[in-house]
Order: sequence, then C-alpha cells, then structure tokens
Amino acid sequence: MNQVLTIVVDGLIYASWLFIVALGLTLIFGVLRILNLAHGGLYAVGAYAAAVFVPFFAGLGLPAEFSLLAMLLSAIAVAVIVAPLLERGLLRLFYGRDEVVILLVTYAVFLMLEDITKLIWGVQPYYVFEPRTLFGNVEIGSLFYVGYDLLLIVLAMICGLGVWLWLNRTRIGKIVVAVIHNPEVSAGMGVNVARIYMLAFGIGIFLAALGGAFTSPLIAVQPGVSVSIIVVSFAVVIIGGLGSIPGAAIGAVIVGLARSFAVYELPEAEIFIIYMVMVLVLVFRPEGLFQRVQARKI
Repeated sequence: MNQVLTIVVDGLIYASWLFIVALGLTLIFGVLRILNLAHGGLYAVGAYAAAVFVPFFAGLGLPAEFSLLAMLLSAIAVAVIVAPLLERGLLRLFYGRDEVVILLVTYAVFLMLEDITKLIWGVQPYYVFEPRTLFGNVEIGSLFYVGYDLLLIVLAMICGLGVWLWLNRTRIGKIVVAVIHNPEVSAGMGVNVARIYMLAFGIGIFLAALGGAFTSPLIAVQPGVSVSIIVVSFAVVIIGGLGSIPGAAIGAVIVGLARSFAVYELPEAEIFIIYMVMVLVLVFRPEGLFQRVQARKI
C-alpha cells in the first residue's frame, strides 16, 4: 500500500510543475498557433533568475518566507523583459509564414538561450535551498514528504484554475478565446489582435519561467535543464491535445504517474515509458485526448 501511495504522490509532484510549464506552452499554441521550442530555454532562464533573486533577498536579511516572493518576482521579470523582445522583435516577423519556419525560428532561439545562460551564469550549478525549509515535513499515511514539494501541487492547481477563469470569466479572456477561434473576424470586430498575441505570449512565458523558478529548489540549476523539460512538455501537450488546458492537466498527470511507476518498478525505462504512453495515445487519438472541435468546411 505504501508503494502505491508513494508512486501516486511522487507522480503528482512531478506532474504539478510539469503542468505549469505545459500550460504556458498550450496557451501560446492555442492563441498564436506556435509550437514554441524556446519554451524550455525560458524555463531555464526562470530557474536561473530564481537562483539569483532568492540569495539576494536572503542577503537583505529578510525572512525566509520572502524567498517565495523572490521566485515569483523572478518569473515576472523574465516575462516582462523577454516576452516583448521575442514576440515583437522576432516572432511577429514570421506570422503567416509556414509553421515549419516558425518552428525552426523558436528552435534557434532555444539554442541561443542555452548559450546565453552559460555566458551570464557560467557552467557551475546553482542551488536554491531556502524555500524547501519553509514548510517542514508533511506526513501522508506512514510516509513523510517535504512540505514545499506538496506546495507545488497547490501552485499547479492555482495556475490551471486561474488561467481557466481568466479565459472563461473575464472580458479580456473572452476576447482571447474569440481570437483563438477566428483572428480575422476578431480583427474585423475591432479587436487589437497584435496586443492579444503579446498578452498571451507574455503569460505563456511567465508560466514557463514560474515553473522554472519554483522547480529550482528541487534541482541543480545548470546548463542542460532546458532540454529535458521541453521534450517532456511536448509529450504532455501532445497526449492531452494541442491547445487544451484540461488536456494539459490530464497529460501531465498521466506522464507524472507513468514516470513515477517506472522509477520504482522499472527504473531503466524511466524515459522510455513516457514516450510509449505518448505513442499509444497517438495511435488511438491522433489529435490527443482532448482534441479541439473544428468547424466543418463545406
């Protein structure tokens, strides 16, 4: 029984931060129709930013609780600085081009971000330990977990619910949904589509950086962290269905539980099992579990 509980809890913890990153990827694709390969690089930038902000706040003599604020501010800073540079300075030049061209452009940005992080922060690993000491240990059954790890599950739920409420319960969110379904008609109705693109891209970047920032206490922040996250994030959104927020949530849980099961029962297949699940889903549901309903052309 303890083994099952361990697999489930560890799988949900892994799925939580993975969902935050995949949520940003899903939002960007849903609005801009861009498969943003640079997303993994922005996750890494968020992690590095947190590795700088957290010690800075600690050096000011502030209580350890402010490390959470430091991680949030680092994600906001990444979104505010990087999103306009990428969307307005680069991606906007390629709207309307072939999807493969934009895919290659974002891949080029991903490679540049990998080297930029090395130039700025070097190749030595950074460790962010302060946040993991805030919440102590939490007992679940006969097992003990670090409270911070369980906080990530709550954070993922807040991000998912927040984005869903924003899209479905606010005026600007409904405008974003209208742009998702038909940007041409939305522009004809007076919607500033370019501004909506910038807004959606900025929020997507923020979510990527937020995932990196709040994951930094769990990992060694070093070159290469961006590679694994972008590959697994794409597996999540492909399983769930490109552009679907519920799909991203279900996909993250499936990937998290599959990986956790492999770690405990079949460790040599830890990576393989994720892509095996993805292939099985694609065989029976080529557009993912939550495929978008499209209007029939006549």
